Amino acid sequence: MENKIVLASLAMDLKRVALGLHRKSNSMADRFLHEAMKRKEEVNIKKLFPYMQHILMKLNGHIDAEDALMYSTRIQNYVLYK
Repeated sequence: MENKIVLASLAMDLKRVALGLHRKSNSMADRFLHEAMKRKEEVNIKKLFPYMQHILMKLNGHIDAEDALMYSTRIQNYVLYK
């Protein structure tokens, strides 16, 4: 249950990163990317399916709007339909 909340929060942070980058609000995007990286560290990776582990490993401090939106959607779908 705890992973579910953290992953949902991570998905929302990544969606905000995508919106910030799309609107060219780099300070907003940087703030939410920083939050997303902190949330990533809170996830218990051992309890996730392998494909989700792989997605989280690919998340880093440098991301573009399209990738942030894609990762947000993939994580959100994992939380909703797992």
